[in-house]
Amino acid sequence: MDTLLRTHNSFEFLHPVNRFAGHVSTLGHKKSQFKLGQKVCVKASSSALLELVPEIKKENLDFELPMFDPSRGIVVDLVVVGGGPSGLAVAQQVSEAGLTVCSIDPSPKLIWPNNYGVWVDEFEAMDLLDCLDTTWSSAVVYIDEKSTKNLNRPYARVNRKQLKTKMLQKCIQNGVEFHQAKVIKVIHEESKSFLICNDGVTIQATLVLDATGFSRSLVQYDKPYNPGYQVAYGILAEVEEHPFDVDKMLFMDWRDSHLEKNLEIKERNSKIPTFLYAMPFSSTRIFLEETSLVARPGLKMEDIQERMVCRLKHLGIKVKSIEEDERCVIPMGGPLPVLPQRVLGIGGTAGMVHPSTGYMVARTLAAAPIVAKSIIRYLDNEKRVFGDDLSAGIWRELWPIERRRQREFFCFGMDILLKLDLEGTRRFFDAFFDLEPRYWHGFLSSRLFLPELLTFGLSLFAHASNTCRVEIMAKGTLPLGRMIGNLVQDRE
Repeated sequence: MDTLLRTHNSFEFLHPVNRFAGHVSTLGHKKSQFKLGQKVCVKASSSALLELVPEIKKENLDFELPMFDPSRGIVVDLVVVGGGPSGLAVAQQVSEAGLTVCSIDPSPKLIWPNNYGVWVDEFEAMDLLDCLDTTWSSAVVYIDEKSTKNLNRPYARVNRKQLKTKMLQKCIQNGVEFHQAKVIKVIHEESKSFLICNDGVTIQATLVLDATGFSRSLVQYDKPYNPGYQVAYGILAEVEEHPFDVDKMLFMDWRDSHLEKNLEIKERNSKIPTFLYAMPFSSTRIFLEETSLVARPGLKMEDIQERMVCRLKHLGIKVKSIEEDERCVIPMGGPLPVLPQRVLGIGGTAGMVHPSTGYMVARTLAAAPIVAKSIIRYLDNEKRVFGDDLSAGIWRELWPIERRRQREFFCFGMDILLKLDLEGTRRFFDAFFDLEPRYWHGFLSSRLFLPELLTFGLSLFAHASNTCRVEIMAKGTLPLGRMIGNLVQDRE
């Protein structure tokens, strides 16, 4: 769904599923690695998706970055580890206040490989409309063969090149310096930290912000990590034709008529369903993504890919070429990191993925000003604090109790979704998208807090069918008890 969030930097070529194995092996394909952003030529048939012959293509922004000079031996105010959207947003805003910032990333000029989809109102609120390249006036959800939900909420794809260019240019104007490397270790002293990079360079900083996504390499966790996983396979493709309205974004398609001739896959899909997400750019160019909303453990990529092949064949979509391709695995839910701790976090490493939907980009970009303002307030102050006290104050503002309670409710929602089969999932979203827009808008965009979320839950229950109500009560009782217990224990 929110392909923004899909942060794998490299992907293995998928072994073909069984029914195609013999055919592919005769072509002599071997295991290889490739990344999103490749131009891939395939035959004009859906099954040819498993016969990709990639031509590796990496695109870097064409301008010079001011590089950090470690020989100066200075202590910078903030080091941001990771050059994704949220990391650059914080670097940009902290440096704008006159504080010294260094951004460390192995590929600081590489255009982000993910297809980012967002609701237009989310980017409008952050003055980022100029970073959208395609907008659809509405979206559509297919619950089943008979039921359709039209969502009167504009949706858009992010122009990744424009967004990163805009952020980097502002960072450069503000004096941010860059270091091209990977941080392998952080050593803390009372008033500063030492970041040791894989090129042998050590950089000193008053504050360290981990914005590396889901790696959890610097931010520490002290509880068992057992999230749900959203898994998806997507392609930006040139096709002969497709059946979708180019004026509408396809948000979810839960139909399974494409599996009527393959009972084995249909049985798997009935237990752990997948849906199609599609952004039609023209009658012959479209982004298609088969997605498992959440499962524990996550579905195998081969399974996702096989289901997509069946769907495209049924829809009569013949792929002529693939511009980009992505394989996505997003951890959802699970525990928050240790709060507080010396290293700050934002984005996936700080537990900010929406546990019920996988959304993250708009949420983390909206959180960047909160983190930045907190850093500025603590560092640009005559009564400066350092070390653990400094980090603790910023963590409190990133994860205040109302946000923690909100996340707990979202985890409750995820726990219910984990237990729903295809029919249960259909019933759930049939009720969900019948709610007043302020409820489903607010839920998807993390704008509802606990009192409103309780009203949202009651409204959802009221709109649900009797079967869905029984299902929610039966499968939600234990998660509800767990949520209440966690809410009671979590105090300021």
